[in-house]
Amino acid sequence: MARTGRPRATLVISQEDRLQLESMARSRSMPASLVTRARIVLEAAGGRSNKDIAQQLELGEHTVGKWRRRYLEHGLTGLHDESRPGKPRSIDDEQVARLIHKTLHTRPADGSTHWSVRAMALETNISPASVHRYFRLFGLKPHRSEHFKLSTDPFFIEKLRDVVGLYLSPPQNAIVLCVDEKSQCQALERTQPMLPMGLGYVEGITHDYIRHGTTTLFAALNVANGAVLARCTPRHRHQEFLAFLRQIEQAVPADLDIHCIVDNYSTHKHPKVKAWLAARPRWHLHFIPTYSSWLNQVERFFGLITDKAIRRGSFGSVKQLVRQIDLFVQHYNQNCQPFSWTATADSILGKLHRLMSRINETAH
Repeated sequence: MARTGRPRATLVISQEDRLQLESMARSRSMPASLVTRARIVLEAAGGRSNKDIAQQLELGEHTVGKWRRRYLEHGLTGLHDESRPGKPRSIDDEQVARLIHKTLHTRPADGSTHWSVRAMALETNISPASVHRYFRLFGLKPHRSEHFKLSTDPFFIEKLRDVVGLYLSPPQNAIVLCVDEKSQCQALERTQPMLPMGLGYVEGITHDYIRHGTTTLFAALNVANGAVLARCTPRHRHQEFLAFLRQIEQAVPADLDIHCIVDNYSTHKHPKVKAWLAARPRWHLHFIPTYSSWLNQVERFFGLITDKAIRRGSFGSVKQLVRQIDLFVQHYNQNCQPFSWTATADSILGKLHRLMSRINETAH
């Protein structure tokens, strides 16, 4: 029987389109739907019927016919999905602007210090899901805050450049040590045995404890290799600090100068400490600016030992705590690595300048 119905339009593609279609058909990164449409057009250009193409690609004949027709009418651009208008916006730009303004410049009337998602939703009659979406979109985090403290040291820049210079370009024939004391290390004993960690639940410790006293941890961090020299004492007066300096003096080879970075604690400036240092020319003390403990690398070691050896421990006596500290330091030094310091003095000053600009804008 002779074929009836409307004759199928002949599909002819240019050489340029063929190259692009073949590239699309081989692509492993383009959407699978677009790859399939390119294959449909290539097969159709070879004179094959919609039925044959549908069977080969496991598609419906109407799908093959649709993309054949779209290519004939619009070329390669016709193979891409048309934009869909979608549902109209229920929240206009003015409402979004009011939400942002309230979040940044107002506080809740109930006396809260900051807006929550649900409180802002009630205030603006916008759903909590939408408020949360706009908070994420504009990077608003009213539930969070960052702590900062600006140094009031009149010689901040000079001290900053001095200490950072020691980190980035240490002197020859010398050792650079970051020295400080961690006072009030408490020997806390939990009132009940700790529950061990298991599959599906974390370690359990009681919230209450018995205090058995405190110790002070003196530490000197070698900037070059990360090794730590530590000493625990009952107190942290100038006498204990001098005893720790003598321990460093014995541990460091006599042919090396000692550059010691310390904070502005009064013990470090005691007249007897100054006299002891003056009698030893190879010692050089470098004071960090006030309120700048982050500039002393030994503080990072204190954070490690607190997190890994002290905070979650249970100690029946100060001696037990000291043994735990000594054990941690001993194993730490076996695989120690220096902390990587990359910030220059100029980059730190630039960051402080940006912070000061934010403070000045807030003040106005």
